[in-house]
Amino acid sequence: MKEVPVLIAGGGPVGLTASLMLSRLGIRSLLVERHPGTAIHPKARGINARTMEIFHQQGIEDDVRAAGLPPDKVGFIVWTKTLAGEEIERRVPFGQSAARAEVTPVRACLCAQDYLEPVLRRCAEQQPLGMLQFDTELTTFEQSASGVVATLINTRTGETEQVAAQYMIAADGAQSRVRTALGVGMQGHKDVYDSVNVLFEADLRPWTQDRPAALYFVENEEMRATFLTINAHDRWGFLVNSLKAHGRKPEDFTPQHSADMIRRAVGVPDLPVKVLGVAPWVASAQVAERYRVGCVFLAGDAAHEMPPTGGFGMNTGIQDVQNLCWKMARVLQGKAAPALLDTYHDERQPFGKAITEQALANAVSMGRTEKTLQGTGARREFLNEQGMIFGATYSSAAVLPDGSPPPVVANPVTDYAPSAWPGARAPHAWVKKDGERLSTIDLVGNGFVLLAGAKGGAWVDAARPLEVKPIALGDEEPWRELYGIDEAGAVLVRPDGHVGWRSAGLAADPDRALAGAIDAIDGKA
Repeated sequence: MKEVPVLIAGGGPVGLTASLMLSRLGIRSLLVERHPGTAIHPKARGINARTMEIFHQQGIEDDVRAAGLPPDKVGFIVWTKTLAGEEIERRVPFGQSAARAEVTPVRACLCAQDYLEPVLRRCAEQQPLGMLQFDTELTTFEQSASGVVATLINTRTGETEQVAAQYMIAADGAQSRVRTALGVGMQGHKDVYDSVNVLFEADLRPWTQDRPAALYFVENEEMRATFLTINAHDRWGFLVNSLKAHGRKPEDFTPQHSADMIRRAVGVPDLPVKVLGVAPWVASAQVAERYRVGCVFLAGDAAHEMPPTGGFGMNTGIQDVQNLCWKMARVLQGKAAPALLDTYHDERQPFGKAITEQALANAVSMGRTEKTLQGTGARREFLNEQGMIFGATYSSAAVLPDGSPPPVVANPVTDYAPSAWPGARAPHAWVKKDGERLSTIDLVGNGFVLLAGAKGGAWVDAARPLEVKPIALGDEEPWRELYGIDEAGAVLVRPDGHVGWRSAGLAADPDRALAGAIDAIDGKA
């Protein structure tokens, strides 16, 4: 029987990212995917800036950007009556605005899933500790105190094998067989609206190149539809929403009917259109009751299914495994107690609920759930959710409060207050290290990092024997004010880029204080 520390079920963006991360953390894994290769349809496209920060910290940002579109191709969001007709509204999403640079030096990216997955697969396969098996389906599994034994079948040959793993990550999608087998229920709203995606070829540049956008919403008496930018030239997606509300059925969308509808949405009756594929789907807004059952952990769409309005689904899944993988690695390496893994649910499930609620609120505001043109457009929060993207703040046993109040914002969806409050994402700040100007985003991620003030030498000394990377920073830039410490203070940033502990000044016994903080985060205290 094959043995591996971690088995990953599902080879989409979430599973592939988990494989890459575990390898970089020194953990062997086996990823199994029932399809013969990566995605053949665009599916998700928007990679928000928080996820791009993760890719940056994993060393693959440039690879992802090379597969996606440059920023000048997706500067707007546009509403029209027809693509060639009257424009209703135009917005600049936060991720493309000048204000974004104040929050992060890493820009969001539009990269269709069928372009992204080959990049993630290649990067994962380049890691010697990550094994990937496509054409391989997980059929059954059993849990015990020592882990999971799974039965796999080769979908081409029919051959079966068994694999024993200490832990399993279920990244097998919204219809997760693993979640069903575990008996985990879903909370929220199922089947809130139905849609169909059409992948097609047509040259839409006459109506798009002077207003490059990620999304072109078409809203008129006949339809609510969206043109989805893929290559900004001749490859596009066409999304038709609320089929039942408009008296339509998925089976209506033959290639000919789909092409005709695309022409009506563009407003050009004789437009040459080649339909490449038609995919009906139903949006739900629900979250798993539990993200962990024994040795099995749910991630991505297996843990939360949300409408695509806002582009949060894939991003939330990748951020799930960023939270999970470092914890799993520390437990497997004997550095942390198994209780650390309980904090995955404690931290990510509340955030999954909040994100799913906001995605549904976006959908409702855009008329996805009914046939009406009242409120044409979208609520002002739509694609302006910097609070949701950067403001995730964890509360769990892996975060040590320092007694300070949390940051307060008027609207937690749109507003983000950078803060190193324990549990928050370590905020972007410009600093100088070895004479080079860097962002704190460049300094954190993958391992524990201690950021200390110019007079925090005692913290630096305390960190060295603890496998914590100490970084003493000067006062050339105003980073300390943002991080809430004096020149002798320190902030401990976890491997996922979230603050785990903070000392505003120098403690009486820095060695004991820092060692105690690490033990507490690791579940040993």
